[in-house]
Amino acid sequence: MTPSARIALVTGAGSGIGRAVARAFQSAGYSVALAGRRAAELERTASMAQPSGGRMLAVPTDVSRPDSVQSLFARTKEAFGRLDVLFNNAGASAPGVPMEDLTYEQWNRVLGVNLTGAFLCAQEAIKLMKSQDPRGGRIINNGSISAHAPRPNSAPYTATKHAITGLTKCISLDGRKYDIACGQIDIGNAATEMTERMTAGVPQASGAMMVEPRMDVRHVADAVLYMASLPLDANVQFLTVMATKMPFIGRG
Repeated sequence: MTPSARIALVTGAGSGIGRAVARAFQSAGYSVALAGRRAAELERTASMAQPSGGRMLAVPTDVSRPDSVQSLFARTKEAFGRLDVLFNNAGASAPGVPMEDLTYEQWNRVLGVNLTGAFLCAQEAIKLMKSQDPRGGRIINNGSISAHAPRPNSAPYTATKHAITGLTKCISLDGRKYDIACGQIDIGNAATEMTERMTAGVPQASGAMMVEPRMDVRHVADAVLYMASLPLDANVQFLTVMATKMPFIGRG
C-alpha cells in the first residue's frame, strides 16, 4: 500500500508533538484524522496541510470518554474507510507538588487521559484493524523519558508512562495474530509549549534548579514517521529520542 493510500490517526493533534507528527504524516501523503479537545486548534493544524499531501479531518475528542473515542473511530472509518496507524499521543500532567498534596481529581484526570485514553483508542483501533482488508495496522504509543526515570513530584504522570510500557507490550503480543504491530517512542525534551518552562530551569532530583536542553520537535515527527513506514513484518518495539545533553543518563 502506498503512503498516499494510508490513513493515520493522531490524538493530541492540536499542539506540540501531536501537531508536528500529524503534519509529517500529511506531508508524506497520509490522510490524517486529528483528535483533541480543542476544536479551534485542531482546525489550525488542518489549515497547515500541504497541497501535495493527504486529507486532514479534525474530530474534537475527549480520549478519556469511551463514547467520544467510539465516535472518533466511527468518523475515521466513515471518512477514510480504514486505519493504518494510530499515534496515541494525547497527554496531561498534574501540578508539580508533593504526592501527598495531590487531589484525587488531579490524579484521576492524568490517568484518564494518559492511560485510559490510550487504552480506549488502542481498543477501537484493534477492532478496526483486525476487520479491515487488507488486515492489520500499527499502533505507536507516546511514552516518555518518565517511562524510565521520574522527575521530582511527578507521580501521576510517571505512573501512567510506566503503565504505557506495559500496555505497549500487551498490544504487541495480543495484536500479533491480527497483523497489528505496536511500538513505543520515549521522548525527552522536545521543544514545544509544554517544555518551554525548561528554558528557565526545572527541579532536579538533587533539589537544584537547572535549565535543560531541548531538541527540535521535528526530530520526533521524523522518528514516528520512520516507525510507521515499516512493513508490518518489522517493528520498532521501543525507541528513545532525546536532547543529547538532557539529564537522563545519570539523572539523579
